[in-house]
This record gives sequence, structure tokens and C-alpha cells, in this order.
Amino acid sequence: MNMKTLSMNMLALALSLSLCASASAQAPLILDQKTCREMALESSEDIQKAENEIFKSRLDSKVATSAFLPSVDANGSGIYVTPNQSMSGMDLIMKGTYMAGITLTQPLYAGGRIVTGKKMSKIGEEAAGQKMRMTRAEVISDADNAYWTYVSVQEKMRMVEELKAQMDTLLSQVSVSAGAGMATDADLLTVKAKRSEVEYQLQKVAGGVELCRMALCRVVGVPFDTRIVTGDAFLSDVESCLSEDVTSLSVESRPELKLLQAQIDVAKNQVRMTRGEYLPSLAVVGAYMNYGNIKLSSMVDAGNGTYVPYEQKLQKGMCAAMLSLSIPIFHWGEGYNKVRKAKTDVSNAVLDYQKNEKLMTLEARQAETNLRDSRALISCAKDALAQSEENFRVVSNRYSASMCPLSDYLTARFQWHQSKSNLVEAVTQYHISLTDYLRATGHLQ
Repeated sequence: MNMKTLSMNMLALALSLSLCASASAQAPLILDQKTCREMALESSEDIQKAENEIFKSRLDSKVATSAFLPSVDANGSGIYVTPNQSMSGMDLIMKGTYMAGITLTQPLYAGGRIVTGKKMSKIGEEAAGQKMRMTRAEVISDADNAYWTYVSVQEKMRMVEELKAQMDTLLSQVSVSAGAGMATDADLLTVKAKRSEVEYQLQKVAGGVELCRMALCRVVGVPFDTRIVTGDAFLSDVESCLSEDVTSLSVESRPELKLLQAQIDVAKNQVRMTRGEYLPSLAVVGAYMNYGNIKLSSMVDAGNGTYVPYEQKLQKGMCAAMLSLSIPIFHWGEGYNKVRKAKTDVSNAVLDYQKNEKLMTLEARQAETNLRDSRALISCAKDALAQSEENFRVVSNRYSASMCPLSDYLTARFQWHQSKSNLVEAVTQYHISLTDYLRATGHLQ
């Protein structure tokens, strides 16, 4: 009995855990703009690649630092020579001779290439950091675009659903009126046609909501079947959009511009690196070498005119220290032409900087214009919505009093719906334009 009770309890516990896990899996993901950005940055493959580039730049810096330190190399060789070599009545036997050694080299001067290499590695680290900034801005821009687009289509979905409910109510009322002879069949057909149009809009918007939801799922790194609930109010922040001032910002903070400056610095250091290849280099070298299994074989006089075979085996180690100086003298103008080529790269890097700085300034001004236009569009759409609301109120009252035809009532209702949809579009465009402006000026964090 106890075992049966225990088994039932365990089964109930397992079932409860399964239901909890299922409920947790089906829970919607609640997103606001800040959370959307954070999740997009955490899941972005481009961010991970940028982090790898930063790691590589740090490794390059360590490699450049190691050039200041002495290098230790080992070498060895084996020799088998046949036939034996005769010299001064002796045979030199080198069958299985070996040589092994260790060399330590400390560079003292390399034409400035070691110091220049270290400077270039530091520039590489800074450039990798700017690439990370640029990638973060692109990811945030994509996240904001996907987020506000999803928010807007959700708002439109809600508006169309409300319109459909109103059209259903109106269709029911007109059907009753037509049955009582208070409305014509033409009125009934008109309402049915408008209702069918709203149903089509609802189906179309529903498809857009689904596609935008999947696009947002991709950006934030969650499965495509995840339900998403947005936490930001939409039309309630219209006044805050209009109250925010648009200030002109320069493009000096853009990471792309700093990357172009880094290219100039790298090109200048490459000139020094190329020039250093044709300057004297000085190094201290220390070595230890051991050789063995070398034999000398001959016949020697034993003292009474008798010759006996004699063999001597050579095996020895030795140390050496030297100062190595290499001075390039003449290479048919190779170094001169390489330096000129490197200087041309500097000139090209400067031209790229000047060209792209102008393009970025133009892009920033265009983004600023778009932002100002989007604010003006919000104000215009807001006024149009207020006018359509008042017009719909007047027409609705007149229609209730049978003082205007059904067509005027439907026209006023759909104009109000279109005005509200235009305001949704304007607010969406403002948020997207604001993000684009901050990205274009290098202030998107």
C-alpha cells in the first residue's frame, strides 16, 4: 500500500513538473526597446565575430611585444659520408656523424621595425574596438527597426479588429433596418462590401504581424515560434516625440571615421616599416654546439718498424658569442621604390578619409532632415486625426438622427481609421529615424 501511494505521488509530481515546464515554454516573451537591444547584442553573430577580432588584435600585440625579447632556436643534423675521406695518410670516417646546437639571438636594432610593429599592433587594437562600436550600432539599429515595426503592425492589427467589430455591429443594425423596411438593400450591400474589405485588411495585417514577429525573433535570438508581447506604449508617447528637440551633431564620433584615421596611421607606420627593411640591423648571438661520432683511422709506427692500426674518435661541445651586423648597400633602387609605394598608400588613405568624411556628413544631415520631417509628420497626422474624429462625431450624430446617408457615415468612419493609421506610421517612422540619426552621428549606444 505504501509503495503504491509513493508511486502515485511521484507520478503526480512528475505530471505537475511537466505541466509547469509546458506553461513556462508557452509563456510570451515581454519586450521593451531596452530589452530588445540587450537581447539582440547578446545573440548577434556579428558581435561575436567582432569580439573575436578584438581577441586577435590582442594576440597581435603580444606577438609584436615578443619581437623585443631574445629568441632561442635549436637545430640538429646527421651526416653519413661514403666512401671514407683520405687526408695526410689518415681516413676521415663520418658515418653517423651528428651535430646539435642551441642559438640565442637578441636583436639590438632592426631599423625601427620592432618599435613600429608594436605601434601598429596598438593601432590594430584600437581599430578592433571601433569595429565593435560600429557593429553594436548596426545591431541596435536593426533591433530598433524590427521592434518598432512589430509594435506598429500590432497597433494596426488592434485598430482593424476594432473596425471589424464596429462593422459587424453596423451590419447587424442595417440588416434589422432592411428587414423592417427602414434601410434599402443597397445600404445592406454597401455595408457588406465594406465589411469584406475590412476582413481582407485584417487578414493582410495578420500576415504582416506574423512576419514582423518572426523578424523580431531572429533579431533577439529566440525561436521563430516564440510569442512576443511589447511593453512600450505607442500612441501615448506622441507628445514626448514632439517635445524632444533635434540638435545638430557632428560625425567626429562615428567609428567608421575613426577606422579611416586608423588606416592613415597604419599606412604611415608601414612607410617606416618599409624604410626599416633597408637600414642596418644589429643583433647579439650566442650559441652552443655539440658534435660527435667523427673518427680518424690510420696506421702508426709502434716503434720497431711495425705498423699497427690506430683510431681516434672525436666528440666535443663548444660555445660561441658574436655580434651580427647587416648593412644593405645596393639593391638597384628596390628600397627607394618600395618606400615611394608605401607613401602612395598614405596618400590614398588620406583621400579615402576626406571622401568618406564628406559622405558621412551628408548622411548625418540627411538623417537629421528625416528626423525633423518625421516630427512634422507626427504633428500633421495628429491634427488630421483630431479633425477626422470631430468629423466622425458630427456625421455619426447626423446619421443617428437620419440626417445623412449611410455612405457619408462609412466614409467618415474609414477616414478616421486611415487618419489613426497614418499617425501610427508617423510615430513608427520617428522612432526609426531617431535611431538612424544617432547611428549616422556616432552617438548610438
